[in-house]
Amino acid sequence: MSTPVDLTKAPAAPPERLLPPTPPLFPARWTGPTAPAPRAVLGAAVAGGAGLAVAVPEDAAGVGWVVAALVLAATTWVVRRPPHPVDAAWGLLAVVLAGVAAVRDAEWLVTICLLAACAAGSLAVGGRSFRGVVTGALVLPVAALRGVRWAGRGLSVARVNLRMALSAAVGIGLVAVFGALLASADAAFAGLVDGLVPAWDVDGVARVLWLSGLGAVGTVGACFLLVAPPDPPQPRLVPPSRLRPAEWALPVGLLVGLFAVFVAVQFATLFGSDAHVLGTTGLTYAEYARSGFWQLLAVTVLALGVIVLGARWAPRRAGRRGLLGALAVLSLVIVASALSRMWLYQEAYGFTVLRLLVLACELWLGLGFLLVLSTVLARRPRRPLRGMVVAGAVALVALAVLDPERFVAGQNVARYAATGQIDASYLSQLSADAVPVLDGLPEPLRTCALGPIAARTDSSGDWRSANLGRARAADVLAGVTPSRGCGSQY
Repeated sequence: MSTPVDLTKAPAAPPERLLPPTPPLFPARWTGPTAPAPRAVLGAAVAGGAGLAVAVPEDAAGVGWVVAALVLAATTWVVRRPPHPVDAAWGLLAVVLAGVAAVRDAEWLVTICLLAACAAGSLAVGGRSFRGVVTGALVLPVAALRGVRWAGRGLSVARVNLRMALSAAVGIGLVAVFGALLASADAAFAGLVDGLVPAWDVDGVARVLWLSGLGAVGTVGACFLLVAPPDPPQPRLVPPSRLRPAEWALPVGLLVGLFAVFVAVQFATLFGSDAHVLGTTGLTYAEYARSGFWQLLAVTVLALGVIVLGARWAPRRAGRRGLLGALAVLSLVIVASALSRMWLYQEAYGFTVLRLLVLACELWLGLGFLLVLSTVLARRPRRPLRGMVVAGAVALVALAVLDPERFVAGQNVARYAATGQIDASYLSQLSADAVPVLDGLPEPLRTCALGPIAARTDSSGDWRSANLGRARAADVLAGVTPSRGCGSQY
């Protein structure tokens, strides 16, 4: 006998899904440390400020940035020993990124890596407390501002001995007076003093005060985060999607169909070889590579957002894996299309740093699609943002290992050997990293390319500006007459 069904009752709602908490831009609770800053933190702040003031190069980038990064990393060791493996990995990545300044002379690469090192260092002390990489990378400045008051409370409790401070000031004064007299009496000792003590002018004093203050405040902010991190957000229950499977699948399915038709119809154009370009009437290499490249790049970025939002709003039994997986795979084909177009363009007209960076960004987007695809196919929803940030930082290190300007110079020199065409004016704008490769050019192209580099390269700095790229180029540039440049030759 069948049981009667009560049609007056509403159907049961699907169960809610438990997702990781959404990291707030500002934490709801962050009381900070209750006790004043201990003596260890105050000493670490002094060491961090002194290390930054002494090590940061004044002119060209060099090994001083590595020393500054190591000093700042060591000062946080007094607060938490040993660090968490994830935090240690971010800290190591920050030091490695700062180390690019010691081995590469390309100013644009060093600047990007130093900015990435700052973000990685912030994640090393705040990344796990804030479960989002964006807030983790930005939390250190907020903690530094709050840490100033915390350090002030520590100073008031520490009761610094004024008699000892006065004694130290008298000692420094005695060293300065007698040191100046001894330096004037012996040339060798004067040379040693000149190498150790920077020139004290108004700009130099202002620079030392600024860097020491920045290092001290940054160290206090890192210790503030490690001692009292913000409360992590609690897991949240996400209600089920209000969309029916057909309502969700219709727009996503139409987009998948559009991508499939585009890839099928344009397959010969997407992956056309030299024969396809030459066989198409009125189509040059430049037109082939440029036509649609930026549009395809925009398509890949928008498709990435569609997949992330589609996974978030997908109802149960909506075929989420099949449709979004197909969209990710087709988007990877479009990424490969953009990569092939740019590679063909560089082979036809020569490699440049900007074109190489575009290739690197496209490869990073392709990796992002792979991460999103793994997220879509996984049983438990995950956010791929952290993986993309890690991949971007590792890609920067790989780019530094590749030595992009030397790679670009090598490709152009090889192209000149095969075709007799070269843009010596562009190559003369590269940094000292490209000098060992450009040294193999025949005259007058060699002098034309190396003359402006010799005029821009200055190796007269102190130990803080020591750089492997400039050291390798020093012997070659010593025999080159500096010049302002020359015209292009194709």
